[in-house]
Amino acid sequence: MAAQRPQREVSAWRPRIPGVVEVFHAHFTGYAYPMHVHEAWTLLIVDDGAVRYDLDRHEHGTPHDTVSLLPPHVPHNGSPATSQGFRKRVLYLDSSVLGEDLIGAAVDGPDLRDPVLRRRVGQVHGALARPGDELEAESRLTLVGERLREHLRDRPRGAAEVRRADPALARRLRELLDEHVNRGLGLREAARLLHAHPAHLVRAFSGAYGIAPHQYLMSRRVGRARRLLLAGRPPSEVASATGFYDQAHLTRHFGRLVGVTPGRYQSSARWAS
Repeated sequence: MAAQRPQREVSAWRPRIPGVVEVFHAHFTGYAYPMHVHEAWTLLIVDDGAVRYDLDRHEHGTPHDTVSLLPPHVPHNGSPATSQGFRKRVLYLDSSVLGEDLIGAAVDGPDLRDPVLRRRVGQVHGALARPGDELEAESRLTLVGERLREHLRDRPRGAAEVRRADPALARRLRELLDEHVNRGLGLREAARLLHAHPAHLVRAFSGAYGIAPHQYLMSRRVGRARRLLLAGRPPSEVASATGFYDQAHLTRHFGRLVGVTPGRYQSSARWAS
């Protein structure tokens, strides 16, 4: 029987999200990384298989429930832990997400068994793969960075999960989002305008309104889209007029909130005579 050919499938891109240097998805069998370093933080989750690697002369591994955080400037390698290889998703993060003062803690404990963190990292990847959902990706990344800092500073897990009530700040963010429904608003830009930490902004808004800022913005856009569709404008035109990346972006969020596609919604309308 012929030996199975090694697989090397990769997808890489640089998203329009502050703090993310690169997104890298890969499926490898029969390939081993030599010792190397990165200038950025490497945030790694493995979806299938497992990776073994050496960091600072210690061997580590990445089972499914683990998030691995490899610090910048520290040599490491990597290879499949089984003959089936591995599928991984990686975020390369700059020092605005995690500072170099945390490198020592990451060297001491790079593999983090935290199901909440694992789920949130996956959610960041999901949002990054959807053009037009940058505010969602940025918001989710902010919470991931906060939880990573909890681990590295050895604070009790969940200490930052308590929602601190700040209705005035939440109202100001809502007003700011209302002013930028079509253009959109980055989380860091909002934090700068409101003189607040991005993570505190997300928590204050979610605590006050029971919905995340990116969900609020998308619901406002869908509301505007509904009015334009009922006015007879074609979905492709409505998408660009209401701040969506393209018609597919409109269709995805419209279907999620309304239950049908924009086309079906428009065709169901009873036009006034």
